[in-house]
Amino acid sequence: MAAAGGGGQTRLGRVQLRLAGIRDGTDDATLSAAFLLTATVVALVWANIGDSYTTFWHTPVAIEIGSYSIDLELKHWVNDALMTLFFFVVGLEVKREVSIGELTERSRALAPVVGAVAGLALPAVLFLALNPSGPEAHAWGVVVSTDTAFVLGALALVGPKRSARLRIFLLALAVADDIGALAIIAFFYTESLEVVPLLLGFVGLAVIWQLRRLEVWRGVVYFLVAAATWVAFYESGVHPTLAGVLIALILPVYPPRRSEVERAGQVARAFRQSPNPDYARSAQLALLQAVSVNERLRRFFAPYTSFLVVPIFALANAGIVVTGDSLAAALTSRLAWGIVLGLVVGKFVGITVSTAVVARMRPGALPPGLPLSHIAGGGALAGIGFTISLFIVDLAVPSPDLANEARIGVLVAAILATALGWAIFRIVDWRNPPREEPGARLLRPVDPDRDHIRGDVSAPLTIVEYGDFECPFCSKATGSMWEVRAHFGDSLRYVFRHLPKDEEHPLARFAAQASEAASVQDSFWQMHDVLFRHSDALGEDEIYRYADELGLDMQAFEHDLRHGDAARRVDDDAVDASSSEVVVTPTFYVGRSDGVLRKHTGPFDAASLVQALEAVRHAP
Repeated sequence: MAAAGGGGQTRLGRVQLRLAGIRDGTDDATLSAAFLLTATVVALVWANIGDSYTTFWHTPVAIEIGSYSIDLELKHWVNDALMTLFFFVVGLEVKREVSIGELTERSRALAPVVGAVAGLALPAVLFLALNPSGPEAHAWGVVVSTDTAFVLGALALVGPKRSARLRIFLLALAVADDIGALAIIAFFYTESLEVVPLLLGFVGLAVIWQLRRLEVWRGVVYFLVAAATWVAFYESGVHPTLAGVLIALILPVYPPRRSEVERAGQVARAFRQSPNPDYARSAQLALLQAVSVNERLRRFFAPYTSFLVVPIFALANAGIVVTGDSLAAALTSRLAWGIVLGLVVGKFVGITVSTAVVARMRPGALPPGLPLSHIAGGGALAGIGFTISLFIVDLAVPSPDLANEARIGVLVAAILATALGWAIFRIVDWRNPPREEPGARLLRPVDPDRDHIRGDVSAPLTIVEYGDFECPFCSKATGSMWEVRAHFGDSLRYVFRHLPKDEEHPLARFAAQASEAASVQDSFWQMHDVLFRHSDALGEDEIYRYADELGLDMQAFEHDLRHGDAARRVDDDAVDASSSEVVVTPTFYVGRSDGVLRKHTGPFDAASLVQALEAVRHAP
C-alpha cells in the first residue's frame, strides 16, 4: 500500500496536491462533507428520474486472471473494493491516535472513549427494542457508527463559535467509535467463513509486515501483496474491506527521528553537490524513512477518500426511490423508526449521559472550555451515521424494499440529528449570552501540577503569559517580567503557556516542544530563558546545542522531544488560547491567585504590568 515511486508517484502527487488544495480557507471536514452531501443529492435525483441509476450500478464487471475471476456488480465493486481504501485510511487514523495521539493518555481519552462505548451500545439497544426479531433485527449495526466527516462539517456550520475543544473531543470519540464499528462489521456481518482463504489472507498480512521490517520501499510490491490479501479475505467470507484496516494497523507510526532527519539532510546535500541517480534514489529513501509510513500514507490517501471514494460510495448507495408508497412504507416501518430512534436518541442520550457521569466521577476529565451543554450538542450531531450506516445496510438488509426503508431512516436520522444539534447550541447561546468579550477571563485555571510556575506556588498574585519563543515582543516582555517579579518578590507567581504563531514564526513550535522536553528533566525555565535570549536562532541544531550546554541527558531529551508528551502539551495550551480567541503574543492575564484572572489590555512594559497588579492587589 506504499506510494509507488517514479513518474507515476509524481503525477499522483500532483493530483493529490490539487485535491488537498481545492479550498479557499475552508476547513477540510466542511469541504468533504459538502462533497458527500452533493453526491447524496445527485444520487437521490438520479434514482428518481428513470431506471438508469439502477441499471448503471447493477452493471456486472468481471476481472479474470487465467481461470480465476471475480464477477461483481459495479455497486459492489465500490462497496467491497473501493471502500477498502476508505477503511485503510480509517485504520491509519486509529493506529495513529492510539499510538501517539489523543487516545494515548488515559486521562484525556477516558471521557471520549466512554462516550463512544455508550454511543455504540444504547443505539443498538433502542433499535432492538423496536426490532427484536425477524430480518430487521439483523440491521442493528446500522445505528452504531458516526460519520466523522459529516459531523465535523455540521459542527462547523451549526456549532458554537469557539468549538476547538468540542472538535477535539468529537475526533477522539469518532476514533473510538470507528474501532467499535469495525469490530462489529468483522464479528457480526461475516455470514460464512472459509478457513483456507482466511489463512492465506493472514499470510499476506505477514508478508506486508515482513516487507516493512526489511524496509522495502517499492510501492508496486505492496500493491500486489495487498491486492492478493484483499482477494483472500473476499474468498474467505470476511468482508474484504477489513483487509484495508488490518494492513493499516500493522504499519508503523512514530514521530520523526532526529538521526533519520539528519541523514536525509546529509544525503540531500550530497545530491546537491553531485547530482546523479544513485544520490537521488538515496535522498528519496532517506526522506521517506524520516517520516513514518503511517503519516505518509495518511497524508497521501486522505484527500482521495474524502473527495473521491466516499462521494462515489454515496452516489452508489444513497439513490433512494422516493414515492408516495415508499414514504408510506417508511413511516410505518419499525426498521426505519428503529434507525431514527437509535441514531438520533441513542447517540444523543448515550454520549451525553455517559460523559456527564464521567465528569461527575472524575472532576477534570473534561477540559476547561468544554461544558456539558456543548457535549450534548456534539452528541446530537453524532447521530449522523451516514457512510458506515449505509455500508452496513448493504451488508445486513438483503431485501430491496427493506433496504430502501433503512436508507430513508438513515437520511431522516441525519437531518433530525443536525436539527437537534443546532437547536441545542442555539438554546445554550440564548440561555447563556456572553456577558463580556471572549477571552476577557482566563479559561483554564492555573494548575500547579500542570502549569510551569516561576515563584511561590501559593503567592497571592498571579500573572499568566501566552507567548511564542520566536516573537520579538515576547522576548521584550520576558525582560519586563524580571522587573515585575523583582518588584513583587514572593507575592507573585508567573505562569508561562505556549501560543506558537506558526505562520509568522515557523520555528516557534519546535522551540516550545523543546522546552517541554527539557521540563521532563526539571529544566523548563532554564530552557525558557535560553530560548528567549536566542529568539533569532531557534533552528534544530541550535536548540540541541542549547540543551547540551544546559547539561541535559541528550538521549532522554531526544526521546521526550520526539516520543513524549511535548507536542500534546504545546497543542493543549494553543487550543486553550484559541478557545478564548487569544490571537496576539504576548497576551497576559493578571489577578489574585484565589480569584478570576482577567486579560491585561494595556502595554506590557514593566511599569504597566506592575500598575495592573497593584490595582488588583489593592482592589476591595
